[in-house]
Amino acid sequence: MDHHLVQLDPDHPGFRDSVYRQRRDTIATIAREHRSGDPVPLAPYSEEEHAVWRQIQQRLTPLHDQLVSRELVALARALDLPTERIPQLAEVNERLQAAGGFRMEPVGGLVDARIFLEHLGRGVFLSTQYIRHASKPFYTPEPDVVHELVGHAASLMHPGVRATSRRFGRAAAEATDAEVERLTRVYWYTLEFGVVEEEGELRAIGAGLLSSVGELQRATRDLEVPHPPLSLPVTVARPYDPTQYQPVYDVGPGLDGTLAALDAWLDAGAWRLPA
Repeated sequence: MDHHLVQLDPDHPGFRDSVYRQRRDTIATIAREHRSGDPVPLAPYSEEEHAVWRQIQQRLTPLHDQLVSRELVALARALDLPTERIPQLAEVNERLQAAGGFRMEPVGGLVDARIFLEHLGRGVFLSTQYIRHASKPFYTPEPDVVHELVGHAASLMHPGVRATSRRFGRAAAEATDAEVERLTRVYWYTLEFGVVEEEGELRAIGAGLLSSVGELQRATRDLEVPHPPLSLPVTVARPYDPTQYQPVYDVGPGLDGTLAALDAWLDAGAWRLPA
């Protein structure tokens, strides 16, 4: 019987690594014991975990300069995450709150979509703290601290992303379960895996792309993958699979244009189902 706090699938890279699984349990306990609004306790990262962070940063940083929305690259530089060690959520929160009031709070793993979105409405981003397994530094089957900080934290420095995120949260607070699924699909294909056109080039804005060496390149340079113009009535009907690369990447009209389209869609209540 598996008595671990964190349950991993048998095909997870760390499933048979007892040290990794104990580390996951230790870090998940921090999230379990945390109370919203309290200072975030420090995660006791190991040198091996810091080494994984360094390896990923070395690969991702040059790719961001080439393939990520220029505005987000500039914001990442302003956020100035350390490259030699995993930053603590508490230190990232100081910069996020100074920029515009969002803060990150720890969770042990994936959370229900409604809970995640509703927290966004309150200016809280629920963030994992563990890092992916060292055997596969450029792959993770679930969100980890690289995804949260490299992918989402710089975006939350952007006032438009913060405002749109809050709109998603306010909508989720009123939505039925079926409507939450519609909101989640649109969030997924834009703020998680969205691409935009900038000066004739495809550049990533989605956090899932910013934190993935392989999918970042696929989403912006592999033209054999469909890249239709962003159309939210189409996007809202498209299911997604979090375990695979995306089958399609919607291309928005720049970062600001994409956020404006999302805001209009959310404010109009287009996510609602007919009564």
